[in-house]
Amino acid sequence: MEVLTKNAIQILEDRYLMKNNEGVVTETADALFKRVAEYICGCEKKDSAKWSKAFYKVMSELKFLPNSPTLMNAGCDHAQLSACFVLPVEDSLESIFTTLKNAALIHQSGGGTGFNFSAVRPKGDLINSSKGQSSGPVSFMKIYDAATEYVKQGGKRRGANMGILNVDHPDIEEFIMSKSDKKSIENFNLSVGISNAFMKAVEDDSGWQLINPHTQKIARIISAKSLWELMVQEAWKTGDPGLIFIDAINDSNTTPDLGRIQATNPCGEVPLFDNESCNLGSVNLSRITIFKNGKYEIDWHELSRIIHIGIRFLDNVITLNHYPLPEIKISTLHSRRIGLGLMGWAELLILLNIPYASKKALLLAEKLMKFFQRESYDASEKLALERGTFPSWKLSTFGTSNRKMRNATCNSIAPTGTISVIANTSYSIEPLFALAYRRVGILEGKIQTEINAVFIKKMKMLNLWNSPIKKIVLESGNLNGCNNIPRKIKDIFTTGLDIPWKYHLLHQKAFQKYTDNAVSKTINLPEQTSLRDISDIYKTAYKYGLKGITVYRYGSRVGQVLQKCNVTGC
Repeated sequence: MEVLTKNAIQILEDRYLMKNNEGVVTETADALFKRVAEYICGCEKKDSAKWSKAFYKVMSELKFLPNSPTLMNAGCDHAQLSACFVLPVEDSLESIFTTLKNAALIHQSGGGTGFNFSAVRPKGDLINSSKGQSSGPVSFMKIYDAATEYVKQGGKRRGANMGILNVDHPDIEEFIMSKSDKKSIENFNLSVGISNAFMKAVEDDSGWQLINPHTQKIARIISAKSLWELMVQEAWKTGDPGLIFIDAINDSNTTPDLGRIQATNPCGEVPLFDNESCNLGSVNLSRITIFKNGKYEIDWHELSRIIHIGIRFLDNVITLNHYPLPEIKISTLHSRRIGLGLMGWAELLILLNIPYASKKALLLAEKLMKFFQRESYDASEKLALERGTFPSWKLSTFGTSNRKMRNATCNSIAPTGTISVIANTSYSIEPLFALAYRRVGILEGKIQTEINAVFIKKMKMLNLWNSPIKKIVLESGNLNGCNNIPRKIKDIFTTGLDIPWKYHLLHQKAFQKYTDNAVSKTINLPEQTSLRDISDIYKTAYKYGLKGITVYRYGSRVGQVLQKCNVTGC
């Protein structure tokens, strides 16, 4: 069992470890990993003890961790283990409030929910049954938001939601502006569902038709460019809305016979059908290295081993899961969709002495993810031969190419928020936010401080770690003020806000190329970022064929989680 950091223990005690009726923690971190491992090997027909030991080992060594609901709930009564759900919202009061009830059940069990509200008739539209007027999708989103506020995920935290409205909905402007006051709809990430046709209309500076989803008639024609500028303005101001590129998502859909995908989970890394769920896990890249001849190298053999264990683990979760609704169980078992991803990318680059903002990093990203996908597919294929293919395999893209697969998708790049803290590594594929920073608001009333451990380790190896440098890092979060450190070394430790946005996007593009689901990545930007920059980022994301894009300009939201450090603050 690896020694956990103070911050990791704090999060585990607050959210994950078992407690008695008085709220006193009764479980250790080691016991948690054993509890999860023993439960997840419960569907193994032979070698159960072997797989329990393997699952425990990769988790306790912090080389692989599943999504939070699995860590929280595996081995408990009625264990709901999935992180990601998409629920349908149809154009009726009954559907809207049935979905709200179902979302509350999912939040209570630890999951997050995504919705596309585009089927709801626009504000002011006639309701034949009552002769009244529709209040529109944004009003119902506010009701969902209020409900989410009072239903904690698994009794531990508020739920998370993704709200999507397609760009041709008559209420699209209201949707785009709905978080402009920085107080409304706080429990939602918002994304506009963007089509190829709209992007062409923006490029041509032509008119754009808004279509009433109830009547299928043109409600209005507006300027596509003006609508684009409104999205850019609000994203600059608040961080919302992001964009979901619906056509790109469906172009790579491995199960097109099941229909078109219209929504994603809360952070956008898993496009899902209505009433479908997905299970996620992440490999910790910072622990898949070997020190050889005075330098660090990727241990490709160990990475392959961990990937194969991770795929088996996640497939077992699907079998053992307690689904909150029967229709979710049916849809999930039909595709057996999983998302094995990674965390610790920034720390891996630091260990390898590769700057994040470099061509060398991008080439490695593509090589790494190609390896990741190949090994994931091989693992899923082996499971298919052992256990059978997913039920909709025959008409899937895998079925048409006659490659037997246990899972319709295998890989997602999730944001790895709390599990990165538990694993003591950097978030997902993000660069380091800062070398020293504060994490605010993830635990009730508590602030966590962080000085990156790999940074300190490398600085000590270079004989550069001392009190004056530590003071500068605590004050600024970076090495910019350290004039005696060579530029070559500073480049290795460049942090997110100092990295040009083009490299953020190029990393997302490199990983997306070999990720069958999607990549959750936030383009963190300095305060002085312009509206033109946001527009260019969004257009470049579309040009690169990304499935979604989110930006965040530092300080543009009240109560942001990651904040620059300072001597008094840390």
